[in-house]
Amino acid sequence: MFSVKKLLGKEDKFFDLLEASADEARQSTVALAKILASEGAAQAANIHEVIQTRRKDKRITQEITEELCKTFVTPFEREDIEALSIALYRIPKTIEKLVERLTICPARIPRDTLQRQVVLLEDAVESVVVMVKQLRKGTQLDKIKNANDRLQFAEGEADKLMLANVKELYNGPYDAKEVLILMELYDLMETAIDRCRDAGQVVFQIILKYS
Repeated sequence: MFSVKKLLGKEDKFFDLLEASADEARQSTVALAKILASEGAAQAANIHEVIQTRRKDKRITQEITEELCKTFVTPFEREDIEALSIALYRIPKTIEKLVERLTICPARIPRDTLQRQVVLLEDAVESVVVMVKQLRKGTQLDKIKNANDRLQFAEGEADKLMLANVKELYNGPYDAKEVLILMELYDLMETAIDRCRDAGQVVFQIILKYS
């Protein structure tokens, strides 16, 4: 067991910012789920929420970089903080890109299929949030490992679902244009889950380094 806080005293700035970034990733995922379940004005409001969440997370990421430049003592290595900050930001950034495609997509959107992917994305993001919040506590390795195991399980299930989605595209009633469009949507959803995996790996490596 280790205590990162002992290295830093009462300095919680980086923990606050990293946790805030993880929370924005979660909020963007929640908004994405609402988009797939809504239409009209409600859907437009949720699309706006995704955009605003990504912008807010970008400001958080920039603030982390600024703090790294002017802070002498950090809770762990600057490279690790920067790597985690970037990994977290890529989650809402990927989700925003997915939402942009959804808004201009002329193809029939299989919402049920995308919603199944979103469920796994929500599981993955929630695991990341738990892992990031454990950094402040200087927790035992096994607690981080449990969250990381859940994250890896979600990613594995997402890979299986992606294969099933591709099979459906190849054999379903879609023309060539629709196949290309829907394949990009499925890929972006899987990429968002992969971004969660990347963030989780950074957290796990930090814990291993200081345990």
